[in-house]
Amino acid sequence: MAVPGGGRKEDSFNVLDLAEYTKNRPWWRKVFAPSSGSSAEKYNVATQLVIGGVTGWCTGFIFQKVGKLAATAVGGGFFLLQIANHTGYIKVDWKLVERDVNKAKQQLKFHSSGNKMPPEVKSKVDEVITFLKKNVILTGGFAGGFLLGMAS
Repeated sequence: MAVPGGGRKEDSFNVLDLAEYTKNRPWWRKVFAPSSGSSAEKYNVATQLVIGGVTGWCTGFIFQKVGKLAATAVGGGFFLLQIANHTGYIKVDWKLVERDVNKAKQQLKFHSSGNKMPPEVKSKVDEVITFLKKNVILTGGFAGGFLLGMAS
């Protein structure tokens, strides 16, 4: 490359292997900008509490409404099944129900005895715990907002 003085300037470029660069980074750093760290690094305490509280309240409020709807649907379904059974539209084989419930209990006892987590689940749990430890104030605001949302 010619430089205005008659000399020649050597260009040097650094090659960045993106596969190696992204292999050792968490998924949220891949999705967001490299400067996106924990919220403790970017926001002050009041902002973290407000963000956590508002998102927690919204989540709690929606959780409460969906929970009520689900409980009403399940309860109404059981109610209609009991009415249909009482009026004779449905005949329930209670011996078969009892046998199936006992079989399910045995399977639950068998599966809960080997209480080992798969390594994929363990790594995700560790990732969540690390996130919660880095963002304690945001997490506290979310928990408080969630409880307020459930109560409203």
